[in-house]
Amino acid sequence: MPHATPPTPGRLAWVDVAKGICIILVVMMHSTLGVGEAMGGEGFLHTVVAFAKPFRIPDFFLLSGLFVGRVLDRDWRLFGDRRVVHFAYFYLLWTLIQSAVKYGPITEGAGPGAFAAHLAQALVEPYSTLWFIYLLAVFSVVTKLTRRVPWPLLLGAAALIEILPVETGILLVDEFCARYVYFLGGALFAERIFRVADAACARAGLALGGLAAWALLNGVLAFTPTGLPAHPTLASLPVVSLMIGTAGALAIVATAALLTRAGGAVTAALRHVGERSIVVYLAFFLPMAATRIALVKTGAISDVGLASLVVTVAAILVPLALERLVRHTPARFLFVRPRAFHIAPARPAQAEVAALRSA
Repeated sequence: MPHATPPTPGRLAWVDVAKGICIILVVMMHSTLGVGEAMGGEGFLHTVVAFAKPFRIPDFFLLSGLFVGRVLDRDWRLFGDRRVVHFAYFYLLWTLIQSAVKYGPITEGAGPGAFAAHLAQALVEPYSTLWFIYLLAVFSVVTKLTRRVPWPLLLGAAALIEILPVETGILLVDEFCARYVYFLGGALFAERIFRVADAACARAGLALGGLAAWALLNGVLAFTPTGLPAHPTLASLPVVSLMIGTAGALAIVATAALLTRAGGAVTAALRHVGERSIVVYLAFFLPMAATRIALVKTGAISDVGLASLVVTVAAILVPLALERLVRHTPARFLFVRPRAFHIAPARPAQAEVAALRSA
């Protein structure tokens, strides 16, 4: 398996901007669909969510795979600490936190035994929105185990299981098959992806033209229905989904590179969010639900689109504020893995935070 050369510090900026775009789109999706269901309607953000559906998760996993190549040849203890225990700690911690908040609906009066059974099931079946964290660990292990397999064969197999598609009803299996090709692509072609970002900056006019063409094509595919229950839009058809997902992921790479070149307050904000994308992903669920419930109960905002926007903003800003608030307190264990939960020499706290942000 080819290894990517580590990016230069200047290149990291666009990666953070791209992650910022991705996490905002992910939070927007959960917020908007939840508000729409609660209020019984749709708003302008539903259109944005539908447009982003073909590339939202593929890009997140492609970006997550960019840096795995540099750790594949480390011994299993160190690799396991950085790529398995690291994610397992935050998955288990936030599964417990989310589950505790929803204790009543989970147990339905059955008591602690039912709660314990729920937690046990979460060990094998990714829970709620945290499935992404779970799969990052799984993808990392699979990539290390298969690093001696010829990469064309490995990539072909990953593409095939995405195209089929596999539908077992088991979330772990289905999401693995649907998403692994993007994580693997990020790991295999990291150096080329960095070159795409460089090329976008070097030829901004051409890049903007290409992004316009992509946006038009993505929109047509994302909004054209097929009448097929399993594949409701053209973008969800086998082969098409893989192609448009990959194109969309690279489009976000180019967009992030151009934004980084341009600079400005928006780019700085996206980079700030991207640097803490996993922090937002871990904690957005609770403020999202609380804000949605408050808006629906009070009727303070009747427009579905505006309500979705307010919920999205709250779901992003509250985790960022919480991380800053606890950063230098005992509660930092929410976002920084304590030394006790390491199986290899622990990194300094700042390095651990950086590792979490670059996941």
